[in-house]
Parts: sequence; C-alpha cells; structure tokens
Amino acid sequence: MAVSAGKAIALLVAAATIVAAFAASAQTNDPSLTDEDLDCLRRQAAGLDCAPGADSASDAAAPGGVVLLPALIVDLFPNPPPAEPVGPAASRATTEPTPAPPAPPAQPPGSLAAQPPVVAPVAVQGAFVPDEVLVTVDGDPQAVAEIAAALGLEVRSQRTSGLLGSTLVRYGIPDGRPVGLVLAQLAGDGRVTRRAPNHIYDLQQAAGAVSYAFQRIALQPDSASGEGVAVAVIDTAIDETHPAIRDAIAGQFDALPGIEIAARDHGTSVAGLIAGVGAFRGIAPGAKIFHARAFEGGKSNMDIILSALDWAAGQDVRIVNMSFVGPSNEMLEAACAAARDRDIVLVAAAGNNGPGAPYGYPAAYDGVIAVTATDEKDRLMAQANRGPYVFVAAPGVNVIAPVGGGQDFVTGTSFAAAVVSGAIANLIHAEPDRSADWIEAALSSTARDLGTTGRDSDFGFGLIDAAAANSIE
Repeated sequence: MAVSAGKAIALLVAAATIVAAFAASAQTNDPSLTDEDLDCLRRQAAGLDCAPGADSASDAAAPGGVVLLPALIVDLFPNPPPAEPVGPAASRATTEPTPAPPAPPAQPPGSLAAQPPVVAPVAVQGAFVPDEVLVTVDGDPQAVAEIAAALGLEVRSQRTSGLLGSTLVRYGIPDGRPVGLVLAQLAGDGRVTRRAPNHIYDLQQAAGAVSYAFQRIALQPDSASGEGVAVAVIDTAIDETHPAIRDAIAGQFDALPGIEIAARDHGTSVAGLIAGVGAFRGIAPGAKIFHARAFEGGKSNMDIILSALDWAAGQDVRIVNMSFVGPSNEMLEAACAAARDRDIVLVAAAGNNGPGAPYGYPAAYDGVIAVTATDEKDRLMAQANRGPYVFVAAPGVNVIAPVGGGQDFVTGTSFAAAVVSGAIANLIHAEPDRSADWIEAALSSTARDLGTTGRDSDFGFGLIDAAAANSIE
C-alpha cells in the first residue's frame, strides 16, 4: 500500500527520534561520568550547546534524564497470525495486526508507568491470547496488585507454581496495548522474574488396523507391563467408563473448570495406548494414569498447560505424556527443566505440521523426548514435523486405540508419543531405579536407524526397540 509523503516524513522523524533515544541512553551508562558530563550529554542529544551557561531546554525534553520511546514504534511489531484459544480467552483470540494503542492510563509521578524503561516492544512469535500476559512475580499478593496498578493491568488469576518456584500471574490488558509492548514495560520491575505471552497449543492428531505397535518396537504383548508406574497424561477429557482404562485412572485434575466437555476421544486414545487392558491392550497395562484435562476443541493455552503440568509434578509421577505442540515459551521451558530436574521423564509429540513447519514445543526443549510417527512399514508419517530436535520414532499411523464408546484407528505424533510413554513405563517397571538420563540414553543407543546413518532430522535416532533398551545393564 502506498505511503504518503507526509506520513513517510513522519516515520523518518520517528525513526531518528528512536535512534537518538538509544544513543543517549547508551552514553549515560558509564558510571565514571560526573553530573556535569551527564548534563552535557543530554544537551548534545537534544542538539543544544554544551558550553557553560547554555539553555537548559534539554532537561525539559527529557524529564528526570529518562529518554522515552515514541508510542508509534509498537506498530512495527504486529501480533502474529490468529489461533483459536480455549477457556475464558476463547472470545479474545487475535485475528488482525494490533492497531496503535490508546494512551496508557495516567499514573502518579514516580510510578513505573510514568517512567518506563528504555526498551522496544518485543516481536512475539506464535499464536497467543491477544489481551493477556503471563508473569512470575517474586512477592506476595500486594506486589502482584502493585504491578497491575502501575501498568494499568488487571489480575485475572494468580497461583503458586511449584515448578517455576514463584507466583504465576495472568494479567489482562484492558486498554488494547499490544502484548509485546506490555512485556517490554514489565521488564522495568525487579519483582518480575519471567514474562511471556499466553501462547496457544494444539493437540497433534492427524486425520486417518490390528495394532502393529508391539511388533515394531520389539515388545511382547503377553509380557508387557507398566504395573504401578505413574504416568501423567495432559490432554482432553477422557472416557472414564471405557473398559480399557476405567481401572487405570489413579487421579484426575480439571484445568478447565466451568468449560463444557465436548470431546473425549483424543485423551482416551492416548491413555489407552499407554495403559489399556482387556480387549484392547495398551503398551504398558497396569500403569497408573494421572489425567489432567487441559484441552477442549483441540486447543489450550500456556496458563492452562502450566497449571496441569504443576499438578502432574505434584503427583509423584515418573512420566509425563504431552501430545500437543505450540510455540516456544520461556515459562514452559523452565517448567519442563524443573520437572526433568525431579527425574521425571518428559515425552512429547514432535508435531504434525509438515516438513517445513517450525519446531514443535515442548518437544524441542532439552530434556524432552521428541517423538515422530511411523507406519507399519517403518515409513515416516508424511505430515510429521522435521528437525534436529526429533529424538526417536514410534508407530503412530493407523494404530488401533480406544475412543469414547469403542475403538478406532488413529494417526499422529500424539499417539506415537503415547507408545513411547508406554515403552518407558515398561523399562521403569522392570527396574524402578532407572533414571530419566538412563532411559534417554538407552532409547537412543538401541533405536533402529531408519534414515541416514546416525541421528537425523526425520527419524531422530530411529525406531525405538523396547527389548534392546531393557537389556542394557
């Protein structure tokens, strides 16, 4: 779209103002400068004479020595393409680039909002809730309220996160400011330890028959067992009455209270592939399933997922199955690292978004076993994500699994991840002292290489071999 000459000039002036602001800010970071030196630098930045007795207009241009960025820079950082969030934020999903924000609410002199830090808004990647941010706060509820008041935010929820080790706050942005701008403003408060968008995540089921999974991963169905091994499944609601899993459910947590349940198939299939019994036998029958409902309509967001992950970590589980994918998020990365530090094995779907798709998270984090899907002939699922983060492969194309009221064939890296979680439960059942590090090393060193020699971006280390992994001393 054409830009008028007047608008172009205005943008150039704004850009020059930004450059000058950063230059002045950078020069005043030297602790050896005297007050006179600082005053001189401020005058020079404003284009004024630095000689003794010169006019003090520079002080008026930068009250208190703080250089403020022009508000219009936020237009250079539009929100990313839309997604459909779930939960209370479902009606607020971003669908358009964010317009220039209204002026922030008036604040008393000396407040954080009145003197923001000299930082530019961040370019937020991935789909996210457009009027919320997630923040960890080092302080009590009073500190949470003070931050909200200083920046014109509203406290929509707060709770203590055991994995993040602080108070996790979901702040609302009532005045339409872009998420990137608010994240930048929050950087100025020392009580804020982490800040992130409330990213959106998607379940990884692809559109798609005796289960061939046992044969392909070298696990004998009659001897397979995860007896007593606690496995957390963060997913949709499940069919608690299904005969395959009704006796396997050891605990449940609803991270979406008040949201009507519309679908149960995905979570039922994942739980059944791990711990199913009877007519449908899962990879690790006898495993104890700790189920956290965190998805509806195939969607969830970061706040909900963190709540479910915190709950799961508090149940003393050995394995967490995460059959979903979304963008990278600092808080999810920290929570996964904390869970791994507790020796919890983290298993995640690599993603079903195709060879050219961005990396899928949480699978791409260090310490998370990223699983891709193969078919009955060990061929890679065509729509699987690729990348050096892919760790191992497992059957996930047209595998038979329980669904609400029966069973069906399912396809996706979601279900390959469940197969790997079940195989790991077998390894832990055989030797309960096996650590997360041992399991990761055993799976990688015994996997059957399917792609180019060594680890590759399609199959990772290759197709898991449960029997070979179990034989390692």
